[in-house]
Amino acid sequence: MKKKLIAMLVATVAGAAFAQTDFPSKPVKLIAPYAPGGAADVLARTLASYLSAEIKQPVVVENKPGANTMIAASAVSRSPADGYTLLLASNASMVLNPLLYKKLSYDPDKDLTLINILAEAPLVLVTNTQTRIKNIADLKAVSKAQGGQLNYSSIGLGNPLQLTSELIKSRLDVTATHIPFNGSAPALTALMSNSTQLMVDVLGTSLPQIKAGKLVAIATTGPARSQFLPETPTIAESGFPGFKASTWFGVSVPSATPGAVKTRLQAAVDVVMQNPEFAATLAKQYLVAQKPQSLAELDAFLKSDGVMWRKVIADNSIVLEN
Repeated sequence: MKKKLIAMLVATVAGAAFAQTDFPSKPVKLIAPYAPGGAADVLARTLASYLSAEIKQPVVVENKPGANTMIAASAVSRSPADGYTLLLASNASMVLNPLLYKKLSYDPDKDLTLINILAEAPLVLVTNTQTRIKNIADLKAVSKAQGGQLNYSSIGLGNPLQLTSELIKSRLDVTATHIPFNGSAPALTALMSNSTQLMVDVLGTSLPQIKAGKLVAIATTGPARSQFLPETPTIAESGFPGFKASTWFGVSVPSATPGAVKTRLQAAVDVVMQNPEFAATLAKQYLVAQKPQSLAELDAFLKSDGVMWRKVIADNSIVLEN
């Protein structure tokens, strides 16, 4: 009996090891927390196409939008930890949600492991032509002169764009009242009609209006000038060194996924990330492809991102209900 149990244990371990070294042997699912058609969905489908070619298995995108990415993140966190279910992760799912919500259906620190950061979506601080604000110095002067009469649009409380607006207010000592809208279209409409005077937006969404002369790009929020708006300075170079804020997207897997499978997936996605054609496809969606990072570097990044946003959220007493 003892020998039989040992033989069964050896067979089980050997089978698990084979399953890891044989990975992947069937199609992989990529869960996208966004509705079809947007830039993030295009990113997911682009990744799926290139990753499929790299791992020699189909990668199928499944859209699970809603609840500020929580529906998708919860689904992946509860899926079998075998590498066959991936999450298109973001700073919303991996950093912001646990800071914003009292109750969360998943724990990104315990349930999910970030294995890649694929791309960043550059953000831009914009105004309308009626404010006559051209740069950060103008913004500070107008804010001081008008004594808190400025309003800023957002697409809702607690999203990365609204939190970046609050970070800007804090760092630049600018006063502006938050006016939330249900989506970017009405938020931008209010801005262009001067019902609001400021907005932090994903660059790709505002760029057509900037090029048409209907919006003015005050500054971008990245550490360096955007390739899509090279003439527009950053907030960092406008007198606030070290300022950085962006929306990013990556790949996460259930934390219990075997190490060998994580390594295989990370290596495969890293190959995709270094493909110039992949980067060019992302650029068409105004997304900036990122360089591969180690798991230790990604963990350090998540911690530093969390520290920054935790202060913004605490300083503004932002708490969201599920």
